[in-house]
Amino acid sequence: MRKFFKTYLPFTQAGIHGATAYRANFIAWFIGDVMYCFVMYYVWRAVFASSGQSTFHGFNMTDMVVFLFVTNLTGYLTDSDGSFSVGEEIRDGNIAMRLIKPVDFDMTFLFSEMGQKSLTFTMIFVPMLVGVEIYKYIAYGHVMFSIGTFALYMLSVVMSYLFSFYMNVCFGFMAFFLKNLWGFNILKSSILRFLSGSVIPFAFMPDALRSVMEWLPFASLSYTPVMIYMGKYSGAEIAMRLGLQFLWVVAFYLISKMIFSVAIRHVTVQGG
Repeated sequence: MRKFFKTYLPFTQAGIHGATAYRANFIAWFIGDVMYCFVMYYVWRAVFASSGQSTFHGFNMTDMVVFLFVTNLTGYLTDSDGSFSVGEEIRDGNIAMRLIKPVDFDMTFLFSEMGQKSLTFTMIFVPMLVGVEIYKYIAYGHVMFSIGTFALYMLSVVMSYLFSFYMNVCFGFMAFFLKNLWGFNILKSSILRFLSGSVIPFAFMPDALRSVMEWLPFASLSYTPVMIYMGKYSGAEIAMRLGLQFLWVVAFYLISKMIFSVAIRHVTVQGG
């Protein structure tokens, strides 16, 4: 274990340096996401106003504000650039240098992203989560934060990230065949925003569609951890959802290994 961390921790340090090298880009990306939250706030406020009800499918307006910001915060920790990183290295030829090193291909990307996530967690996630809890205190008149619920939320977030990482790595391996994934990455991101429940909560969908969406693996990306944080699941439901997340992580880990074993035979270096 000591040898394992000694091998891969330098990739984490490289991830931190990479995230801090382009601070203006980091700040602009953050401001853009905050603006998106406020735009969606006014959209949902209009929806509630037109419905003429204070509660809509089990959500009141305060719940929607919390949902919007916690969904965005969860995305900071669970989104993975695996497909983009793998695709770019295949496109520019750097994949050749990575493959000849005596390290696991997946782990190098995973630990590099962990460095970026650690910076995001301390600089964005924690301050904004404190802001969400202050908002809930003002709205409800009492402290609603629960350490136990938060711990379960973070466990779900970890599995959400691992699922996101291996799913994106699987997608990135398509570059071995297609050579360039830029357009496909944009399409994938748009589809996943809907399938993960980050745009429209599954609770707002028809019962049959909601049941299907909650069982699909993409619910693990956002909806499951956010619903745990908001206390929308009972104890039994939380256990079931966490178990389902774990199964999807294992499934996509195994799929990524199988795809890699096939894709590696189709390496074509275009640059480098």
